Amino acid sequence: MDDINSGYLNFTKTEDFNQILTNPILDIAARFWEKERYQAFQICYRSMRIIDDLIDDRKAISEKISKEEKEQLTNLIENWLKHLNNNDPIDEFQNELLTILEKFKIPQWPWIKLGKAMLYDLNHNGFKSFLVFLRYSEGAAISPASVFMHLCGVQNQNGNYLPPSFDIRKAARPLALFSYLVHIIRDFEKDHKNNLNYFAHDLLRNYSLTLDDLSDIATGSKIPDNFRKLTALYKQFALYYRKMAEKKLDEISPQLQNRYRLSLNIIYNLYNQIYDRIEPETGLFTADFLNPTPSEIKSEIDNIIKNNQISD
Repeated sequence: MDDINSGYLNFTKTEDFNQILTNPILDIAARFWEKERYQAFQICYRSMRIIDDLIDDRKAISEKISKEEKEQLTNLIENWLKHLNNNDPIDEFQNELLTILEKFKIPQWPWIKLGKAMLYDLNHNGFKSFLVFLRYSEGAAISPASVFMHLCGVQNQNGNYLPPSFDIRKAARPLALFSYLVHIIRDFEKDHKNNLNYFAHDLLRNYSLTLDDLSDIATGSKIPDNFRKLTALYKQFALYYRKMAEKKLDEISPQLQNRYRLSLNIIYNLYNQIYDRIEPETGLFTADFLNPTPSEIKSEIDNIIKNNQISD
């Protein structure tokens, strides 16, 4: 049995395996990498979560944010990005991040785009149109996915890492958008309880829905047919990007070592598992209904392993 499968079996037998499966899907997928690359992912992902949570956690308290507080949060994000860009670490954690970026040849643009998306979040309550949402997703979803894709594609030659041979943003975009749209439907209940809305305003109007309607649904009110039609549309959007993701993964797979192809298949299939649970016409839009159980996730991972012959 090869090293990756042996590692996988050890991974699934740990006492905290069920707790591991509550982690973000990117983290689950990255656990199939070698230790050094996985640790690099953890540092990169944690740095992005810090920026993201800075705004999300504040909005969870109240959607009304004073001008003074917006300026303070803007300065925090811009100052953090400035120190990153100048290679002048603001603290020990950023110093560790900069070391990782240099070692793995990771570009800084994902953090810049993420910062812009979070500043948009800070100054807006939602998205005027679906097109605006897609532009926002360049930072909120495609940036972290591009870092993951970079770490999949970077090549270790005698201890020196070479950048991927493909465009990481183009490679990551369809899978990121498929995952993000599924994520939005899955987390609808939680997001609205935290004053977060990811459904575009123009589409809400098309279905005669208001933000108050969404809040009522998220807190247990009867689900109107128009909301079911809206989620059916978002599921169609997700299907469009899922098909694009399949093509892109087939295109870049020959350029990846087996364990990194496996990690991308983990992401695709675990989000597809959630996608299949979305039932716009009859289903619920709660975490309990849409989230697979740990045993279902483990079974899906077992099937992915069996269907992906790992040799390196």
